Amino acid sequence: MTGTIFNVQRYSVHDGPGIRTTAFLKGCPLTCSWCHNPEGVEPTPEILVLADRCAGCLACVEACPQPKVERADGTPWTNRAVCQVCGRCVAACVRGARKLVGREVTVEGLADELERDRPFYEESGGGVTLSGGEPLMQAEFALAVLELCRKRGLHTALDTSGAAPADVAARAAALSDLVLFDLKQLDPDMHRNTVGAELEPILENLRAIDGSGTETWIRFPLIPEATDARENLRALADTVLSLTNTRRVHVLPFHRTAADKYARLERSWRHDDLPDASEGRAARVVDYLTGRGLDARLGG
Repeated sequence: MTGTIFNVQRYSVHDGPGIRTTAFLKGCPLTCSWCHNPEGVEPTPEILVLADRCAGCLACVEACPQPKVERADGTPWTNRAVCQVCGRCVAACVRGARKLVGREVTVEGLADELERDRPFYEESGGGVTLSGGEPLMQAEFALAVLELCRKRGLHTALDTSGAAPADVAARAAALSDLVLFDLKQLDPDMHRNTVGAELEPILENLRAIDGSGTETWIRFPLIPEATDARENLRALADTVLSLTNTRRVHVLPFHRTAADKYARLERSWRHDDLPDASEGRAARVVDYLTGRGLDARLGG
């Protein structure tokens, strides 16, 4: 069995306890406009373009067999509607202005890669985390990786939006020592409009995972003009307080570092004018959630 990943991040300290290695799986069913990993949305490999490295030599145009890389005002660009991501333009670019994001790995191959840092896990109480994209979009692959890592004695964490069939979410929770569950917008209509999915199935998965006894941490992205409204914060607190076992909430302030990723994917970034979530605002949100009886923390 194989799956497609776009990054393996070593020495991660924000995706669960201790020092961890996080594997990022490609593919996500949601359409969050503020997504910080846009290279993880599409399920298949993609071409990244680093325009500042381009010398305009057009070697990529010559290498493209279709051609799929065409000239626009003398500048190479990727016709993504027909690009087959063969990688020849990447190989032809001597300046590294083109990169392939996304690679196919086997279950055993990824588990071996994740296990390399076992000494760090054992020393720090860390382990491995599957993230994305939405890792459960590659359900059987993700479940097989979690199962194999558990068999090897590694602490497993799953970072999920909850946008998955109920049986898949339940199986994943059973194979995870920790679930990092993203909650964004708690109004059903706004959730549908901003996240691109129905809210209730996600909440049903959250309630089921919480009821299973698997340790669960809520991750809440604080997005100005999108998730930081007072009504949404109140609904967030009410939702978490309605759970049986889960009280921990990590507030993740919005920042603009993803803007370069959109440019490299030659996609528009809808938040050019959106400011970072201020430290003061984030701290006030943490204080509010703490005052409601939650174990609220900034970042992580």
